[in-house]
Amino acid sequence: MICSSFGKCGSCTLWKLSYKEQLELKVNRIKEDFNLSNIDVITSPKENFRYRAEFRVYHDDEGLSYAMSGFDKRVVKIDECKIVSKKIEALMPKLLNEVSKSDLLRKKLFAVEFLTTTTDEAIITLIYHKKLDDTWKEKAKKLDIDAKLIGRSRGVKIVLEDDFIYEKLSILDKKYRYKLLDSGFTQPNPKVNEKMIEWVLNNLNSNTNDLLELYCGLGNFTLPLSTKFNKVLATEVSKASIKSALENVKLNDIKNISFVRLSSEELVEALEEKREFNRLKNINLKEYNFSHIFVDPPRAGVDEKTIEFLKRFENIIYISCNPKTLKRDLERLEGYKTEKFACFDQFAYTEHLECGVILKKEFS
Repeated sequence: MICSSFGKCGSCTLWKLSYKEQLELKVNRIKEDFNLSNIDVITSPKENFRYRAEFRVYHDDEGLSYAMSGFDKRVVKIDECKIVSKKIEALMPKLLNEVSKSDLLRKKLFAVEFLTTTTDEAIITLIYHKKLDDTWKEKAKKLDIDAKLIGRSRGVKIVLEDDFIYEKLSILDKKYRYKLLDSGFTQPNPKVNEKMIEWVLNNLNSNTNDLLELYCGLGNFTLPLSTKFNKVLATEVSKASIKSALENVKLNDIKNISFVRLSSEELVEALEEKREFNRLKNINLKEYNFSHIFVDPPRAGVDEKTIEFLKRFENIIYISCNPKTLKRDLERLEGYKTEKFACFDQFAYTEHLECGVILKKEFS
């Protein structure tokens, strides 16, 4: 891949290496850090793979430009970005051209967020360092742009049409439909995301027992994983994510998943009958026979209390966006054997690499 922003934009830190070389570098680091000789590697498309992106907006005498932090941390103008989806790539110049026609829309525009899908839907969020009002809304409605538009400033969010779009993922020849919110977490690389989910499914046998999932988000993994288990109980602390998850299970007509807004600490209290929650009033925890637990925590990894909770389960599936905290957590999970280990190259051209581990408790 050739991009005119290579060497200026600080995002693609491995731009001097070929894709094969950079992936080999990252995978070898994981092998060394985790003392592994054989791991599964999920590769990324080499360009147009990021379906979510944010850019600063740079103002000067030449007009508006997109900008990113350079290698010296200073803001640098960029002419293009080849890692973003083709939809974002097409929208970028069109948007600046349209916004530049209006003093009201251009003034104090600070950043732009793009969210797109493999079905070519898009949301563009314009972020301002000024208060937005109905005058801005009326002007923004006249923009000739093939995307749903949102305006944001401090304490203000103006939605012109919708704040959601729909994604379709193909998992082992089955289609899943997801409602994505502009402000909710989404996997940025859908092709790698599909392969991540397939990797988990391919390493699981169909099970007559049940699955417990923590940090379930909008149900990205939950929906496909439900095909491998009798019942699934999935928990998440974010209200917005749980709302999306509940809608997504209806979109896909899946009957064996229950989503509930609980932290891991609250879930432990509920399972140990130390505390009752209205959020669980329609769920009988005693009906579940969990054989597996699935976790996909944030970069901070799993806290100590949750680690102790994980030790109750014979089988643990751990998806990690931070190899450092994953290594720490695996060291705390004594008595488990690593059955499978994978690397997922969500962020090609960067140092970042995500991991997946399937653990089984060893019995003496």
